[in-house]
Amino acid sequence: MTAPDPLGFTVRPLDPLTDIPLVHRWVTHPKSAFWQMPDFGPEDVARAYTAITEHPDHHAFIGHDPSGEPVFLMESYDPARVELVGLYDARPGDVGMHFLVAPTDTPVHGFTRAVITAVLRTLFADPATERIVVEPDVRNTAVQALNTYAGFSIAERIRTPEKEAFLSFCTREAFEHSAAMADRPAVGR
Repeated sequence: MTAPDPLGFTVRPLDPLTDIPLVHRWVTHPKSAFWQMPDFGPEDVARAYTAITEHPDHHAFIGHDPSGEPVFLMESYDPARVELVGLYDARPGDVGMHFLVAPTDTPVHGFTRAVITAVLRTLFADPATERIVVEPDVRNTAVQALNTYAGFSIAERIRTPEKEAFLSFCTREAFEHSAAMADRPAVGR
């Protein structure tokens, strides 16, 4: 799924042999608490992402900014087979998604909005994708606001094995009419 984005981002498959030091720094950073990996060592992260990359229905990607710098982690999965099995009525064309913007000491206003827009553009570039499914922790108000910006609607509160979450959906039409598509967020950091 190497795809250029109109905002200049590119996305490539995560390589568990070379990307783990970078991903380990990102997922264990205090700002990444909702990834639930704060105490993971590099070996734990390597195991987790090797399992994802070897799974036929779960995929991990690294996103790069226009200069080529890696700046986000993205996962896509089939929610009928991974993570949300039995927690909702999955439809054909549903794609589960997680994303994490690399923690930085110099945040740029609008950058995370640009990333979520690029992530959804990448997923909706596949004509088989009808609806993106997410399940943010109910305490993660920042990502809930981003999801609303990108066109997601909360369907219900659910309990996953890891958390209380808001099951949320974004259809292709909702994304096309979202604030994310109306804005042209900044890309540079």
